[in-house]
Amino acid sequence: MSEKSLKFFLFLAVLINFYLTLGLTPLFNLDEGAFGEATREMLINHDFITTYLNGALRFDKPILIYWLQALSVNVFGLNEFAFRLPSALAATAWAFGIYWFAKRFYDKKSAIFAAFFMVTALQIGLIAKAAIADSLLNMFIAFSMFSLFLYIKSQEKKLLYMTFAFIAGGFLTKGPVAVLVPLATFFIYSIIKKDIKFFFKTIFNPIGIVIFALIALPWYIAEYMAQGDKFIEGFFLKHNLSRFETSFEKHKGSILYYIPVVLIGLLPWTSLFIKYLLNLKNWLKKHDDFILFGSIWFFFVFIFFSLSGTKLPHYVIYGYTPLFIFMALSFKEIKSEFLLSLPFILFLIVLIILPFFLQKNLPLFKDYYTKTAIITLLPLFNKIYFAVMLSLLILSVIKFTKEIKAIILGFSMIIVLNYIGWIYAHVRAIPVKEAAFYVKKHNIKNIVMYRLNTPSFNIYSQRLVEKKSPKPGDIVITKITSLKKFNYELLYKGGVVALVKIKPASSHSLPFNYKKDRRE
Repeated sequence: MSEKSLKFFLFLAVLINFYLTLGLTPLFNLDEGAFGEATREMLINHDFITTYLNGALRFDKPILIYWLQALSVNVFGLNEFAFRLPSALAATAWAFGIYWFAKRFYDKKSAIFAAFFMVTALQIGLIAKAAIADSLLNMFIAFSMFSLFLYIKSQEKKLLYMTFAFIAGGFLTKGPVAVLVPLATFFIYSIIKKDIKFFFKTIFNPIGIVIFALIALPWYIAEYMAQGDKFIEGFFLKHNLSRFETSFEKHKGSILYYIPVVLIGLLPWTSLFIKYLLNLKNWLKKHDDFILFGSIWFFFVFIFFSLSGTKLPHYVIYGYTPLFIFMALSFKEIKSEFLLSLPFILFLIVLIILPFFLQKNLPLFKDYYTKTAIITLLPLFNKIYFAVMLSLLILSVIKFTKEIKAIILGFSMIIVLNYIGWIYAHVRAIPVKEAAFYVKKHNIKNIVMYRLNTPSFNIYSQRLVEKKSPKPGDIVITKITSLKKFNYELLYKGGVVALVKIKPASSHSLPFNYKKDRRE
């Protein structure tokens, strides 16, 4: 296949996966809803220094992603496309950076495939267009690491200054992790190369430090002046140090947590990742310095977050960038087309079996919430679903040339990811949006959110909510499992979410209403 054809397919993959599907689903909770609502409140409050969520101070992340989302909303309106566009643009730049760097050190086809593997990988498809900070952060980490490696090789000062600038951008996007990844990777690399003096000379470059300070520090200073010690405690101590030391917001897991995350997250290219691991020892013997540098980069991120108390799937993505280049090099060497396709074939088989498994085992799910979620999903596993999955399975099994098969696998992953995301949205994302539109349509002013954390409701209803125990007369959005506590009038119900008006307690009407809802 010609380079021109491959570039076309790369462009098409970016267009479909990063842009044409931006508005396919409502904003997901918790993260997309929280970032989006904080941006909405920023625009309402005209406070572009401090972020708020539902009227309360929010110190989770620095300011840059909120500024970009606010700009996008101002241009395109309050909708999913606008909230997600900054992430899609960052992911596009990230993909182009991978292509540019790989082309410089290897060959054009490997560069195209490296970018294509990034664009079509499962986990990248999830975060590349999500209205959160991670796509932007990964772009800055990738750019800082590329410019740092180029500086190590050439010692051109402009590359060093670019490195400091990109790190500053990452620091303004998500804080200390943007400094930690390049610093730790460079330190370990310098020890192995026995040039620790060069490491310290580089990181203490006065001009570089000034560049970093001019870009990153003004907002931190302004925020500290506005909020004082609450900012230090909320951002640095709670949302950075505590995330490593303890399990934060119940996001915990074993030290092996990221092994399945990586194997699944890199689909459909898992075989190429495994081949990289098998090749690594021989590759290192060839004295390819980027193989060493990039491997340190990935394994540091993998080990560091494996040891962290708080574990979330997207943390390991900070180390994925070099893997896409290494997988492109592995792709040149892989001989078995079937082994290339095997992980995705197994993934499709699981997706085909899943609806039958859920249907057959539905009586075994005792939890009403889980059972309702499954009942909501089952009608969406219809003839179209099976036709799509079986067609993709057949394409994955049929023998093609290696390059054509890679193109098929990449676009198949895009279809599967967005289709499954659309189906999953029917459980909570779509019902929350519909409940919010009901509130907005009927101009209901005061809403109580009970045992539910869905900030996207605020965005779509364009109002704040109270979080408290409801009393008679309150309009409440809550989980269906919380309805048994109340006597109520049902206003809206979809998936696992309900909007109700609380009525005075009644001993006979409470179980009647609850049982009625269960039958529905």
